[in-house]
Parts: sequence; structure tokens; C-alpha cells
Amino acid sequence: MPTDTTPDQQGPATDAEVADWVAGLGLPGLADIHVHFLPERVLAKVWDYFDTHGWSEAGDWPIHYRLPEEERLAVVRSLGLAAIPALTYAHKPGMAAWLNAWCADFAERVPEAVLSGTFFPEPEAADYVPEALERGVRLFKAHVTVGNFDPTDPLLDPVWSAVQDAGTPVVLHAGSGPHPGQHTGSEPVAALLRRFPRLVLVIAHLGMPEHDEFADLAEQHAGVHLDTTMAGTDYVQARSPLPTGYLSRLRDLQDKIVLGADFPNIPYPYAHQLQALARWDLGDDWLRDVLWHNGARLMGLDQSGRGTP
Repeated sequence: MPTDTTPDQQGPATDAEVADWVAGLGLPGLADIHVHFLPERVLAKVWDYFDTHGWSEAGDWPIHYRLPEEERLAVVRSLGLAAIPALTYAHKPGMAAWLNAWCADFAERVPEAVLSGTFFPEPEAADYVPEALERGVRLFKAHVTVGNFDPTDPLLDPVWSAVQDAGTPVVLHAGSGPHPGQHTGSEPVAALLRRFPRLVLVIAHLGMPEHDEFADLAEQHAGVHLDTTMAGTDYVQARSPLPTGYLSRLRDLQDKIVLGADFPNIPYPYAHQLQALARWDLGDDWLRDVLWHNGARLMGLDQSGRGTP
């Protein structure tokens, strides 16, 4: 597996260089499936968590884009994100429906928004998830660690059934990194897929640190994808490096790997995520699929970057 790269393969050095670099690959923009826009008071609590806990201690995960919403929107637009997901996640009962209403409002006022939603294991989910699908939600997010729930909880059966039938992707944080939870790891997801084998799942962070186990699931199930969120960056490589030989698996899974960046909750500039992917030296065709084609397909974008019915 090549490790040395030429300057052309190093990716953009700064955010200001991202749009030109992407255009140089012949792409209309970036299809980043892992972007967070949340209600301000929720986002403030998320940032407070990173401030006080970090990866391993307080202060070791500084939020690079600690900006008001309008400024954050200006940043992602300048980077060339053709669509803007608003990934939210509930950590307790009674929260998901409210977050879904906020996402609907966000999509009303942000033309590039991907109408997004979330869910939590609670009886009401059997109603609000189908209702969200009826409204046109194109992307869900669920966070096993934050929600502290088992993906196979029976209360989620109607949710998984509905999103499976709709073919709507779910960005699922199920890996044990950076902080393990009671239900994290690949086995709960494998058990879920045994019951709902047609689910379209996008495993966040390449399933870090259970990289190989989640790659196995991507190989075994047509609907399982992996997103690149934070993967390969200097920050993560110093804490949870990719397994030996893993880049070969990413090459073979070219149509299953989707750009994710975790904007704005990252401790480095957005450009560095793209540098990390370019440094893997898996080829321009691989980059084109990962940066655009795979995410555009999952989020329902046409080649101009517009949403399709």
C-alpha cells in the first residue's frame, strides 16, 4: 500500500483551498453526510461536554468552529458542501420529536439543508418516525453512546422497520470510540442486521476503534456504509490509529465509504480531514466516490448538488 504522496496528493492545506481542490477533481462540491447543526442550547451543552471531557481529559478537544449559526453556515458554503445535514441526537425520552421539529424548521430556512431527524427507544417513536418520513426526512442520526441504548431495543422495532422499508439512511454512532458505552461495538449492530437486513446504515467514524469488525458488516450487507469522520487525521491517529492493512479494505469498499467530517465539533480545520483522505493515496477515483458520489447517492442529490424527489 503506497504511503508516500506527491504535493498534488496532499489535499488542501487550508479551508480557503478546499473548493478549488474539489473542483480540480471534477466534482460539483462535497457530499458530507456527517454535519451537525443543532438548537443553540443543545449545541452549547455538546461543546461544554467536549470542553470538560475531551478525548481523555479536559481541554484536549478544542472546538475549531465555535461560531454562531450564520457564520457556521457561511463556512460550510465556502467549503463547497452541496447539502447541509443537521444531524441531531436524543439522549433521553421526549427529546427526539422536539429535535425533529427543529430540523424541519432548519430545513425551511436553509435552502441547502438535508431534512434530517433522530429517534430514541420510546413508545412515541412508532409514530414520529413514520411522520418524519412522510414529511420527507432523508437522513436520520442515532448515537448509541450518548443515548445509552441497545440498537435492538424492542421499542425501536417499528422505527427500524419504517426506515428499512423507506430505504432512508441512518448515520449510526455505534463504535466504542472515543468513549465506550454499555451497548457500543459491532455485535449489537450485527444482531440488529440479522433482524433488519435491508437497513441502510452509515457507521460513523469508520466504527472506530472496531474498524475491522464494522468493515466486515459493510462487506456482508448491501446497505451498510462507513463514514470517514475524523479518520486518518493527526488528532485521531495519535489516539486510535487505523489497524495495519486497513487501507486495503477501504480501497475494496470504495462504494461503501462516505465523506463525514463532524463539522463543527472538530479540533482542527475542515481541510485537514480532506488532507487525511488524500494522504491515504487510494486514487482520484476513490476520492471522487468518497467525497461526492456515495454521499450524493445516499442523500438523494443529483449531479448539480440539488436534492432529488
